[in-house]
Amino acid sequence: MKLIKYLCIFILITSCNKTETYLNLMKEDVAILSHDSLSGRETGTKGEKIASEYIKKRFKTLNLKPILEEGYIQKFNFKPTSNPHQAPSFTNELTDSVSTGINVIGYIDNNAKHVVVIGAHYDHLGYGGSNSLYRDKEKQIHNGADDNASGTAMMLDLAGKLIGIPSQNNYIFVAFSGEEIGLLGSNYFTKNIPIDMSKINYMINMDMVGRLKPDSTLAIFGVGTSPIFKQVINSSNKTFKLSLKDSGVGPSDHTSFYTNNIPVLHFFTGQHEDYHKPSDDYHKINFDGMKLISNYIFDIISQLNNHGKLKFRKTINESQEVPRFKVSLGVIPDYLFSGRGMRIDGVSENRPAQIAGLLKGDIVIKMGDHDVKDMMGYMNALSKFEKGDETTVIISRDETELVKKIIF
Repeated sequence: MKLIKYLCIFILITSCNKTETYLNLMKEDVAILSHDSLSGRETGTKGEKIASEYIKKRFKTLNLKPILEEGYIQKFNFKPTSNPHQAPSFTNELTDSVSTGINVIGYIDNNAKHVVVIGAHYDHLGYGGSNSLYRDKEKQIHNGADDNASGTAMMLDLAGKLIGIPSQNNYIFVAFSGEEIGLLGSNYFTKNIPIDMSKINYMINMDMVGRLKPDSTLAIFGVGTSPIFKQVINSSNKTFKLSLKDSGVGPSDHTSFYTNNIPVLHFFTGQHEDYHKPSDDYHKINFDGMKLISNYIFDIISQLNNHGKLKFRKTINESQEVPRFKVSLGVIPDYLFSGRGMRIDGVSENRPAQIAGLLKGDIVIKMGDHDVKDMMGYMNALSKFEKGDETTVIISRDETELVKKIIF
């Protein structure tokens, strides 16, 4: 990774007072944000602070304005926890046990009545921790090129496209901190938003948009949160095989806005075998795919500008609880799969699935006595087992059903 080259380019563009023409700098942004020198951008660390300063400088270069009295930076204090099932809590204390997260916020003022929030989290896992899927004893930096330097770079790219363009909306761009530890940054932002919440028209979130696959499948969550979304999403699409999900609830920052009755769209190119591992690096990013997605989101935003204040609609499965489970199969689900069952997108070493002989591409259709019709069915089935239990798993592999014995 030629970080010096990218830093030189950045110094050159920041020497100008204002960006006169649009530049696609997503390669440079991902390269810098996912470099080893940032030590994985864990919330509350020096690496995250360096990343926040870089994003702030990019906002200035793009001629985005600060919307906070204190500038572009919104800090929040929280108490970390070692319990993976317990989210950290906000605090006003300033002690050695308290950490500080940093949201970075920029603004385009078009003198409009309403505001569109465009966001992406820029924090990651540092050297791993409880959320890592890396099992080696030797600590390694988790650079998070896809998760989520890619989304942050695309957020900056959209800012470059939208600055100076006439619009019926103003735009707030937010690089959120604390997503990996419980959506802390977006939660704090919605509780301490620098404008009247009723002025927010809708929110766009980008989390892991750097691995567009050869079949061009793009997942969009939240399409049911406003009646106009599906029409605009489909009419703007000329490139992608879309996987559309109605729900405005999910494990990323759009959820913080949906729970405040704001329409949301979340863009996602799918999980992969490098998810939450040190191997999620710059050279694996599909930058051509990122360019296509950014252009597509820009087209959606442009079309939505003609529809005024969007109507919010609650999604039908918002009350469906995600079941708790005490065991793990040790696989990465393919969240873009829309067929029957749960398709495996990756298998972790020395975990029950690998030991049983399950492979990437296998489709789990039954666990014990429990049918697996979809992702929720898989999670419901998994919640029925405890550590030490033995069961059978029926999978579909190349249209052939196989029975595998699993020991949790």
